[in-house]
Amino acid sequence: MHDLPPAAGRPVTRRDALRFAGAVAGLGAASLGWGAPEAAAAAPTLIDFAAKQIPAQQIRAAGHSGVVNYVSTSRPGSSFGAKPITLPYAQSLTAAGLVIVSNYQYGKPGGTAPSDFLRGYAGGVADARTAWQLHTAAGGGQSAPVFFTIDEDINRDTWNRVALQWFRGINSVLGVQRTGVYGGIDVCQWALTDGVIGRSSTPGRVWAWQTKAWSGNRVHPAAVLYQRIVSTASNPGPLVGGLEVDVNDVLASDVGQWNLHP
Repeated sequence: MHDLPPAAGRPVTRRDALRFAGAVAGLGAASLGWGAPEAAAAAPTLIDFAAKQIPAQQIRAAGHSGVVNYVSTSRPGSSFGAKPITLPYAQSLTAAGLVIVSNYQYGKPGGTAPSDFLRGYAGGVADARTAWQLHTAAGGGQSAPVFFTIDEDINRDTWNRVALQWFRGINSVLGVQRTGVYGGIDVCQWALTDGVIGRSSTPGRVWAWQTKAWSGNRVHPAAVLYQRIVSTASNPGPLVGGLEVDVNDVLASDVGQWNLHP
């Protein structure tokens, strides 16, 4: 999207921030550390991680408002403690006033299972069924979206030939409104243009979780989440509960959190 400005889209307003606070069970704006009413509103943040379940109170103590957690299993040869999210862990997060957003990723480039989107339409059907089973088993909202991951830089031809077919398979199971995408800015735009992701109740926003990777310092104006910190071996993310995490800025009051989508 070369016509996008270099700035990070529409900033989160105080109204957005307060609406999001209202959706976080048991937490108000002050307890989230957003300061006095006259101060500028700070965007809430969600963290994502895979290696282990970080205790809810440690997430709160670090100043985050919730998590994006996996509704997928670990790849062969790996055992990630936070994949998939479990009902007891979800209940502990909710009890601490933290929100939960669902994400599906099984394979990845260079992993023991290839990128999920390479499996095309039939793979999308299978992945959507797995994601929804794990999402609902953990208590996920019946109308909440699941964000499906494209964790690499792809071109439009690959999107059209392969990834789009995967998303159409996902849509055939979940419907468009419960389907979201994770990826760089181009992937977010293609998913929006081709009508395979749903819309947030926040006006002008869709189920696009954009990563800073492959995005050229641009943020899609319709994204609901922006992965501003991507933890890597050369550039580790902040520690929460002793684990390096990714940090995501909340760009809308409705980012698909379970408690807004019962």
